[in-house]
Amino acid sequence: MKRMIENRITIVSGLPRSGTSMMMNILTAGGIHALTDGERSPDESNPKGYFELEKVKHLGKDRSFMPDAVGKVVKVVSPLLKHLPLEYSYRVVFMERNVQEMLASQRQMMIRRGELAPDDDEKMAAIYARHLQDVKNWLSLQPNIDVIYVNYNEVLKSPEPYIENINRFLGNELDSSAMLAAVDRSLYRQRNGTTSQNQS
Repeated sequence: MKRMIENRITIVSGLPRSGTSMMMNILTAGGIHALTDGERSPDESNPKGYFELEKVKHLGKDRSFMPDAVGKVVKVVSPLLKHLPLEYSYRVVFMERNVQEMLASQRQMMIRRGELAPDDDEKMAAIYARHLQDVKNWLSLQPNIDVIYVNYNEVLKSPEPYIENINRFLGNELDSSAMLAAVDRSLYRQRNGTTSQNQS
């Protein structure tokens, strides 16, 4: 790793509905403690929980929680990654997913909340693609960040090799068997935008 282990934070990132909550569940099952506040309860969209820390949303202005994140895993959506302070080192597990599934999943979640969902998938897909390329370019230039890209769809299709790769990336510090057992294919209900919601 690129910086001292004593100052290291594990991050799960990606776009909304890309599988970040699923990965948080997998990593905590493997033995790493998650920094969360429990303010967002499990619901139909994420029956196993969101694993969120409300303070992360204000990362650009308030980084007071960062010392508490050392040695733990915290969920940070991809637009906020550029606000991570330089004095820490990071291992980022970055979730990727079929864009049509992400958009359909997000739409279903917003409908459940009574919110107005975007109706131009083509425009949103282009915005997502530009954002992801920008974030990947930025990540590749950060000397204090190591990153592994994990495809949500492929993890659910064939989890074993992906779990092993993730554990290896994290220094073989976790319980691979417990991580594998945490992969719940029953939550994969939004396939290519054609069926109901699944875990983000």
